[in-house]
Amino acid sequence: MERTGPTVRFSGLLAAATAAVLAAGALVATAPAAGAADVNLARNGGFESGLDGWSCTAASGAAVSTPVHGGTKALKATPAGSDNAKCSQTITVKPNSSYTLSAWVQGSYVYLGASGTGTTDVSTWTQSSGAWKQLTTTFRTGPSTTSVSVYTHGWYGTPAHYVDDLTLVGPGGDPVVIPAVPAGLKTTAITSSSVALSWNAVSGASGYNVYRGGTKVATATGPSATVTGLTPSTAYSFQVSATNAAGESAKSAAVTATTTAGGGGGGDTKLPARALVGYLHSSFANGSGYTRMADVPDSWDVINLAFGEPTSVTSGDIRFALCPVAECPNVESEAEFKAAIKAKQAAGKKVLISIGGQNGQVQLASTAARDAFVTSVSKIIDTYGLDGLDIDFEGHSLSLNTGDTDFRSPTSPVIVNLISAVKSLKAKYGSDFVLTMAPETFFVQLGYQFYGSGPWGGQDPRAGAYLPVIHALRDDLTLLHVQDYNSGPIMGLDNQYHSMGGADFHIAMTDMLLAGFPVAGNTSRVFPGLRPDQVAIGLPASTQAGNGHTTPAEVNKALNCLIKKTDCGSYQTHGTWSDLRGLMTWSINWDRFNNWEFSRNFDAYFGN
Repeated sequence: MERTGPTVRFSGLLAAATAAVLAAGALVATAPAAGAADVNLARNGGFESGLDGWSCTAASGAAVSTPVHGGTKALKATPAGSDNAKCSQTITVKPNSSYTLSAWVQGSYVYLGASGTGTTDVSTWTQSSGAWKQLTTTFRTGPSTTSVSVYTHGWYGTPAHYVDDLTLVGPGGDPVVIPAVPAGLKTTAITSSSVALSWNAVSGASGYNVYRGGTKVATATGPSATVTGLTPSTAYSFQVSATNAAGESAKSAAVTATTTAGGGGGGDTKLPARALVGYLHSSFANGSGYTRMADVPDSWDVINLAFGEPTSVTSGDIRFALCPVAECPNVESEAEFKAAIKAKQAAGKKVLISIGGQNGQVQLASTAARDAFVTSVSKIIDTYGLDGLDIDFEGHSLSLNTGDTDFRSPTSPVIVNLISAVKSLKAKYGSDFVLTMAPETFFVQLGYQFYGSGPWGGQDPRAGAYLPVIHALRDDLTLLHVQDYNSGPIMGLDNQYHSMGGADFHIAMTDMLLAGFPVAGNTSRVFPGLRPDQVAIGLPASTQAGNGHTTPAEVNKALNCLIKKTDCGSYQTHGTWSDLRGLMTWSINWDRFNNWEFSRNFDAYFGN
């Protein structure tokens, strides 16, 4: 969240992280000699038949007659905007086998890689290739891998590049057969509105379907899933099937589970079924102007006071004060502000202190800072009679130390101490304590591709750094509203990049939070999806509030897709999230500046 105008910090970070990973992939470019039984498995790798066998993003790919490396045709692919001109092909392979991937390329920043290998996905690239240059990398498939995706792409903002004579050499895959029925289905966690399930992995399966009472309610890429949107104190029956290119297995034996009665954990703490969350610039002024607490319309269900900030980055000592009169001539008195908060609460609204923001870097690197955080935040909550806490840590507040690779058991002090501090606050104030978080996409959804400094080092250590915090506090979490703005392109669960500003971005980013995803592509480390009632979509209220403003029409399309599974466009969600909580915006002040367009649209959509 920003005090001033929008800034974009993301693209360089993502590019750096990606380049580091891809550069690491280039280290494995030496190929072993092919065996006698090895063959070229790539279909139409010379593009002599146009794009037959290939899938290219948008309209970026075409077969051309010049320049070519061999034959009469080559691929020409042109990055445009957020499209990196990726072309890919799925190829049947054998498990536990070695393969050599090779292609001739021409152009700047051209990439070649393979994903879905079941071991370590590989890639290699060339920074500049004025003439044709051969890229080569190798990989070994996992014990249950029967297909891989090979791909080539360019980079954002670069000119067209060319690819020709792509080959994948290795043993041919066996015909794909329908996988066996999954065994070992069991429940692993039960709440008032969700049931977590796991089962034994099935050899040859590329995915799984989860059924509730005979109706498919979820899909999964690995042997676990969480079914959400359930009713408290209700018995349910679940089954699971395995799928691949050949079809779907029969359903497994059923397992039954009864949801709990509710009232504990990260419940809604008496929020309405559809909630509108907004940030109120209480401690500063900017181009949007100062808005008094008493003047906040009734549309807003959660009001986050922006911001509580530390006395220094590492002190943990958080302070909050109303905007100075010199900066905000129309600021109310302390007494008026407190009275207005009580009036909002009497009307059923929640008022929270938001910690951090763009300028408020908070690093709880020591137990002393952790304890100071708990003490100082408690003082703010008590002084103003607030309902809870919003965590809006940005910039360099959260990062993962080298070697901290599992979001389920973090070791970095700034992560561990934040989790401990929030749990202490939750324990102090009880079950009615409202806890919300507003991370940027870089710290959450980017974790699907990159986590911390990565297995080879060199990545941005902040990538995905919010995931361990969200996961550890999921039972205490009231709302997660990721900032779907000021973001670079992010890869969704469809393995395509999505860009901010339209319905598609919000659909893909929100679906990731609800369906869950393997962190850094590791299917043994899956971030479980949150309950829909724990998730709101974060958007800027106007074009002045942040990059990635989304028009009301596009906001409504995103809501239609996620709640009703209509207006989804090309992205296929992994469920129908009818209990999605609502929307968050930066900010109430900017919405007022924009004639309340954002909140009026929310009220109109949900019939408030």
